[in-house]
Amino acid sequence: MIDSFEAKGKRKKLVSELRQKGIVDEEVLRAISTVPRHFFMDPAFLIHAYTDKAFPITSGQTISQPYTVAVQSSLLRVKKRDKILEIGTGSGYQAAILAEMGAKVYTIERYRELFLKAQQTLTALGYSADFFYGDGYEGKPQYGPFDGIIITAAAPEAPGSLLQQLKPGGRLVVPVGTGNSQVMTVVERTGTDSFEYSEHGKFVFVPMLKGTVNGK
Repeated sequence: MIDSFEAKGKRKKLVSELRQKGIVDEEVLRAISTVPRHFFMDPAFLIHAYTDKAFPITSGQTISQPYTVAVQSSLLRVKKRDKILEIGTGSGYQAAILAEMGAKVYTIERYRELFLKAQQTLTALGYSADFFYGDGYEGKPQYGPFDGIIITAAAPEAPGSLLQQLKPGGRLVVPVGTGNSQVMTVVERTGTDSFEYSEHGKFVFVPMLKGTVNGK
């Protein structure tokens, strides 16, 4: 895998575009300027790796639009050494952004093919994360509580099982909705049994599903 001067230049341009779209978190922008997104995509899409669009990956899933990754990452308010649980590893790109930001990343993927490929890609890039093949709805309570939880698929509501795995003051970021678009929602745990909700615009995600898919 080669990170060329051309790719680095395209990332710089992408970051400038994200700034224009309202992304202000400098640590998020630094991570996006650092992580080579083209390593997470099929070679057929390399020419499009640094356009601000989502693209198909294996198992009928997508690698999220960079703007969407930037929004979710910003809403998490990640600090170095935060424990972050990601539901839906996908290509591994979002996990790499979080790892680049200094988070301790735990990530769950229900598609075995994606689970294996993402591990390979992040390891090749030198990023550390704990990968799990399993059902994201269950989370990983044995590794919690978490400073943040990010869900990279559309859920009908913020899953209660995951909310219980947040630390007090922790934040869950999830696109909520079952239609053609979802509302990006932040749920902050304000007490043992109290949560505060806020909404942050409309986005489009594949649905969050239960169970696992073994694939090939």
